[in-house]
Amino acid sequence: MTPAVSIIIPTFRRPERAIEAARSALAQVCDATFEVVLVDNDPAGSALAPLRALNDYRVAVVHKPRAGVANARNAGLRAAKGGTIAFLDDDELAPAGWLAELMRVQAAHGADVVFGPVRTKLATRPRDHEAFFEAFFARAPEHAEGKIGTFYGCGCSLIRRAALPAAEPFSTERNEIGGEDDLLFQTMQAGGASFAWAPKAFVWETPEPSRVTLAYTLRRAFAYGQGPATKAWTGPKRDLSAIAFWMAIGAGQMVVYGVVAGGCFLGKTSGRAFAYRRFVEGVGKLLWFPVIKQRFYGASKLTRAERAAAEKAIAAA
Repeated sequence: MTPAVSIIIPTFRRPERAIEAARSALAQVCDATFEVVLVDNDPAGSALAPLRALNDYRVAVVHKPRAGVANARNAGLRAAKGGTIAFLDDDELAPAGWLAELMRVQAAHGADVVFGPVRTKLATRPRDHEAFFEAFFARAPEHAEGKIGTFYGCGCSLIRRAALPAAEPFSTERNEIGGEDDLLFQTMQAGGASFAWAPKAFVWETPEPSRVTLAYTLRRAFAYGQGPATKAWTGPKRDLSAIAFWMAIGAGQMVVYGVVAGGCFLGKTSGRAFAYRRFVEGVGKLLWFPVIKQRFYGASKLTRAERAAAEKAIAAA
């Protein structure tokens, strides 16, 4: 029987986390039939054997050897059989009622895409900045249930497949820098797609301890800061006035929060990381240019030898 929903979970060299995410997906209590599509995006296929060991008829395991976050998502869509697509990141855990709640809200409000909250669950308690890290990895806007005029990341979302603009809708230009989901939803919004918020359809984000650092989170904050101007640059119609606006906002943010962050640093205040983030986001708004985009995914995570070996294997396949 063809499943009504496909839950897609891409993963890159995190088989243990992908298995935990998959188990949470398989434990969904939902009237609709569903499958779980796991995409191993490591050229070496390091997660294939552990993922196949789940040995569940509802699981499909796909290998996409060309590394890249957009490649992985597109590969999951190609393999998916459902007319409705749910995305779950490999470091997210879904409570048993997650999928049913997303589907309920989609049906109730006739939305093309539904987003839900993300709550942070840290593996270990950090020595400093615990409140900052919990807030950083979370997604908790104060929307009521129903239609919204904005969009969020792909993790913890439900999409009506017929509303997607293409069979492979994620831009491969975003393979290393991310934001492939933002670009997709921006395109969908411009085409008239509707979005909704499901406040009870939350997932737990379980970030790797190596990411629970100021160095990593501030790199991400810089990339987030680049987002508004990048959106204006890559939209259906390039908006130079919006880019100038966001650069001006960034300059002001740098000045104000530069002073605040400096004072917090000297005073070693408990909330100083929040000020650091706002300052760095301001820098990102000002220095949004594509040439200095941060790279978090895909080939950027491979050594030169690994990239060469991967390309050789792909060419020979």
